[in-house]
Amino acid sequence: MGTFSLAPDQLAWCAELRDLAERRLAPLAEAAEPGRVDRPLIAELGRLGLLERLFTSGALDLCLMRESLAQVCSEAETALALQGLGAHPVHAYGTKEQRGRWLPEAGAGRAVAAFALSEPGAGSDAAALALRAEKTDTGDGAGWRLTGEKYWISNAPEADFYTVFARTGPDAGARGVTAFLLPADRPGLTGDHLDMLCPHPIGSLTFDGVPVGEGDVLGEVGGGFEVAMRTLNLFRPSVGAFAVGMAQAALDATLGHTAQRQAFGGPLKDLQAVAHQVADMAVRVESARLMVYAAAAAYDAGAEDVPRRAAMAKLLATETAQHVVDAAVQLHGARALLRGHLLEHLYREVRAPRIYEGATEVQRAIIAKELYKQHARTPEAHRQEAAR
Repeated sequence: MGTFSLAPDQLAWCAELRDLAERRLAPLAEAAEPGRVDRPLIAELGRLGLLERLFTSGALDLCLMRESLAQVCSEAETALALQGLGAHPVHAYGTKEQRGRWLPEAGAGRAVAAFALSEPGAGSDAAALALRAEKTDTGDGAGWRLTGEKYWISNAPEADFYTVFARTGPDAGARGVTAFLLPADRPGLTGDHLDMLCPHPIGSLTFDGVPVGEGDVLGEVGGGFEVAMRTLNLFRPSVGAFAVGMAQAALDATLGHTAQRQAFGGPLKDLQAVAHQVADMAVRVESARLMVYAAAAAYDAGAEDVPRRAAMAKLLATETAQHVVDAAVQLHGARALLRGHLLEHLYREVRAPRIYEGATEVQRAIIAKELYKQHARTPEAHRQEAAR
């Protein structure tokens, strides 16, 4: 398969996913309570084998799943992605016991996972974590008690287990952070729902001396920042795929509307201003799609420049989706603002991806940092420095 094209079997799989989303997933999403974890939807994703595929597929497959589901049912896409984000650190860094206990449950959709990184004072600046892990003597080995808060945590407070990042060492910044696998029934863990513009299952968590031990560590003590960043490097291109799926849905709706809507003596599509805007929307969507696929392919190939590519893909795709959905609303007119209209839904959905898993501004900072690192390694850069 070429980096910038999909094989026939991949295209057929994407079409199958869209069909499943329409027939089996969208009805469950429509019946769910807004702002709460949709367990029937997650269980159906498990029955369809999509959650298990999160742990056996590469980054490109993840992007294809998220893009395809997002075109038809953004709630199903979000449920899939949140399950993957919360459980991936267990898959990648968990012990045999941790994996055996939680991955079958998560893959079947019987246990809901969550990724607990953000805090009231540590959103885009993930290195500013303040959740404390205070050392205790349990008599059975090393242990800690977690004290502090997490905020903006998807699937909280209803998840069954959390990947939690806490500061176990005195070092500031990225050092001294450890990742823990935390079952939701640990004493001292409480939480609340947050009421968002687009009603996703998202909430806050309060840790009042929550006990964790060596058997709860994911990866190495002090290595939690690497767990977080490697997980985000995998999921950032697929956030872009989610955005591309929403943008494609908005574009498809616009093509249908402008081909049928009569105004000024003919269909809207015959107006040059409209036709050119639709063409621009299509170019932007396809450009974002190609960058997402390229970033995912680079991740799967183990390329060195994954952080830069992942940041570029998320940046371009999420900004593109915002533009395309907004343009679609404009071309549809007031009907697109009616509660329940596809574009009204997308207009609320499309805003958050520009913030979570690293805001647009953070992606620009990552891209610039990686570019200068790459430049400093080139022979030409060294020759220029020597000439000075």
